[in-house]
Amino acid sequence: MESTSTTDLDAVMENTTAYKVQEHYEIEKELSSRLRHASTEERKVLYGKLYDELFRRVPQHPQLVKKASSDDQAVRAREIQEQFDLLKGYLNKDVVFVEVGAGDCEVSFMVAEHVKQVFAVDVSEVITDSQSTPENFQLLLTDGTRIPVERGSAHVIYSNQLMEHLHPDDAKAQLKNIHQALAEKGIYFCQTPNKLNGPHDVSYGFDREATCFHLKEYTTAELARLFREIGFSKVQVVIGARGLYLTIPVFPVALVESMLNLLPHKLRTATARTKLFKALLDIRLIGTK
Repeated sequence: MESTSTTDLDAVMENTTAYKVQEHYEIEKELSSRLRHASTEERKVLYGKLYDELFRRVPQHPQLVKKASSDDQAVRAREIQEQFDLLKGYLNKDVVFVEVGAGDCEVSFMVAEHVKQVFAVDVSEVITDSQSTPENFQLLLTDGTRIPVERGSAHVIYSNQLMEHLHPDDAKAQLKNIHQALAEKGIYFCQTPNKLNGPHDVSYGFDREATCFHLKEYTTAELARLFREIGFSKVQVVIGARGLYLTIPVFPVALVESMLNLLPHKLRTATARTKLFKALLDIRLIGTK
């Protein structure tokens, strides 16, 4: 359930004959509307069903193109390596690792070489289809909030571009399940785009806020509050790039966000999308049980 970032869209839009952005936008907005207005019980079925339908109706979806195109393999390899570099300090041969919203599972495959066991959790079988998997790897399907692993068994749970895809009513339920799945002192490492420089789904360029399968985009401060409400004993932010990362308190980033919120929308968005602010604002939270 990984995101379609604006970078992905810009790259694919160069070939408009292969990828009809307007058509994708209209289809995804239609499907996401069904999720937004569905009941809790209905959403348990709809998450997987609607993502599978999206990939069938939009065969040139960037996730499918990136998976199939040899031209994008080098870019994807760098993305996987960057995610692994963020995680490697928390991995060892005693670790049970869970990736939620695993997408093509390539990050989980790389992590599997360094840990005891890997569980990849996703709502869709379409994007996760793979012919060969590591022996210590298992794919588990979910209803969108359930984390189908033994309670208290996971040492590291990771998600990248997932939280924004959850209905707001389901976000707390999933976080509770993640918290329960973690062992004592286990961590949840969550990456998600910041709404201050969004939207980050295909509604970018059409709407002021995300209206497609990003059902809710957050600020760092908003998401940190939700983590604490669930019961995480410590919440920190990871900043940095290219293998050099630093863990800091939430407060400095939250302060920058509050200052940006004082600006008019157009100026705030333009400022938040600059390289400097984007590096600071991209949400990488670590919650410790």
